[in-house]
Amino acid sequence: MSYPSLEACLLDLEKAGHLIRIKEEVDPNLEMAAIHLRVYEMGGPAILFENVKGSKFRAVSNLFGTLERSKFIFRKSLPAVKKLIKLRANPLEAIKHPIDNFTAGLAAIKALPLKNPMKQPVTYQEINISDLPLIKHWPKDGGAFVTLPQVYTEDIDKPGIFNANLGMYRIQLTGNDYELDKEIGLHYQLHRGIGVHQTKANKKGQSLKVSCFIGGPPSHSVAAVMPLPEGISEMTFAGLLGSRRFRYAYKDGFCLSTDADFVITGEVYPEENKPEGPFGDHLGYYSLQHPFPLMRVHKVYAKKDAIWAFTVVGRPPQEDTSFGQLIHEITGDAIPQEIPGLHSVHAVDAAGVHPLLLAVGSERYTPYTPAQQPAELLTIANHILGTGQLSLAKFLFITGSDTNDIDAQDTLSFMTYLLERINFSRDVHFYTNTTMDTLDYSGTSINSGSKVVFAAYGDKIRALTDTVPTVLNELEGFGSVGLAMPGVICITAPAYTNAQDAEAQVNQLNAQLSTANEALAGTAIIVLCDDAGFTAQTLNNYLWVTYTRSNPSHDMYGIGSFTQNKHWGCTGPLVIDARIKPHHAPVLIKDGAVEKRVDRLFEKGGSLYSLISTQV
Repeated sequence: MSYPSLEACLLDLEKAGHLIRIKEEVDPNLEMAAIHLRVYEMGGPAILFENVKGSKFRAVSNLFGTLERSKFIFRKSLPAVKKLIKLRANPLEAIKHPIDNFTAGLAAIKALPLKNPMKQPVTYQEINISDLPLIKHWPKDGGAFVTLPQVYTEDIDKPGIFNANLGMYRIQLTGNDYELDKEIGLHYQLHRGIGVHQTKANKKGQSLKVSCFIGGPPSHSVAAVMPLPEGISEMTFAGLLGSRRFRYAYKDGFCLSTDADFVITGEVYPEENKPEGPFGDHLGYYSLQHPFPLMRVHKVYAKKDAIWAFTVVGRPPQEDTSFGQLIHEITGDAIPQEIPGLHSVHAVDAAGVHPLLLAVGSERYTPYTPAQQPAELLTIANHILGTGQLSLAKFLFITGSDTNDIDAQDTLSFMTYLLERINFSRDVHFYTNTTMDTLDYSGTSINSGSKVVFAAYGDKIRALTDTVPTVLNELEGFGSVGLAMPGVICITAPAYTNAQDAEAQVNQLNAQLSTANEALAGTAIIVLCDDAGFTAQTLNNYLWVTYTRSNPSHDMYGIGSFTQNKHWGCTGPLVIDARIKPHHAPVLIKDGAVEKRVDRLFEKGGSLYSLISTQV
């Protein structure tokens, strides 16, 4: 569908049963986020908050809460978009099938941004930051945040919309040391286009003009998070996906999306930072307070009857999970086609996306030898860890087969296949003192940590156990034990104090298991954790605890470990210390009092009671 506005989309969703209205007054301080989280967990509809305490503006969340709803929103444009992405990755396809691909090419031409100086509804009224729905999501957040923005910047050397960047980076509106209505904080991470633009402006000693769009046609939000191939701008993609050209104008030297519901304009000056955060983030922990660029607010605009769009992140799955599903639906095999030999790749959402990456590749280097071991897979792994946001991966599991029948999207079957074949004395490869995801606090400092590649190829070398070996139930100095998946055992260990004590505890474990090779033959990984019952309870719990709470170089050990010619390996099971450490960020915990307050909306007579009654 071609939606000229966010409201047009919401009305369409309502007709199709994909939207529910909340008429009661709701507090933006924690209540709105709590409602969103509960509705998302129920697989519920988009939520239109009609009465936001302290603001005259309505707000909407959970717009992209299910893949079904996202596909409904873009039901008319998705086929052409998929075809265009495929053509960009494989231009020969257009030559081979010119008739079939004519429509896609025509749609791309029609999607070019449109300068629209005569119609500027977004400038209907000038407002202040304090007039907005100031939504605080988690109890320890540093203030109110924008969580679904489209942040627009231009290249100072090549100004204009065709060299601009549109990205989604959270924005802190209140709290900390920010002067209300005059200053806000921009949080952006490594490998982001805005960082390139700011670097160029800093070198010239000039400020960077920034425009933050909120709302507007839903295609604009998707464009801001899309990992687009080089040469396709976010604004063109927004026009293509929304079947409506991205309309813009300039005012006071700032670019304005004339279809946005809100626009915040301002400037970022060289070396001007202020503490931003904490913020309850998508790994399931708070990202802590750190210096990030300060944006000096120029003007804030709102269209008539503007609607504030937001989302809530936390331990996955959340609405950003559904974003990821939509991106995969659109891009398909676009990323693998950029890396020779790579068949598929899967950033595991349950582990927070960047901490754990699964990949399937080719192994063609030595077909003339009987030896089966990773070779080309290691080359592909290096390429993956040097490519865009894939480079943020902390644990990379990569394998391949001659029949290409491995599905990286099926986490359990993939992990089982790899763990049946990996040789821990040979196939573990570390990258130390390197970059990590900004939001991952398992490393030594912000943006700093390590990576590891597990590469496996060939015949099965172990049959994974589906029971806990007796020897692990008899350990001294350790607690309860649980089976997370075939071949993976979780053990409750004493609370983590420091690295020295951790090493001593692993040495104790090693001493007790040094003669248990036969009993542990089917055990591939041992996870030391704070609560084995919780960690082993579900596959998702294992993935979240293990890969968000460990730094490979510091927290990986092995039974029968050794170092030879600077290569580390182990003869027995791999050991991962996934206990919470003192330097880790706090886990996200809901506020019980707030949860009780929002119960009223789900009780008989409340706006959300129908969601409960349909599930009973």
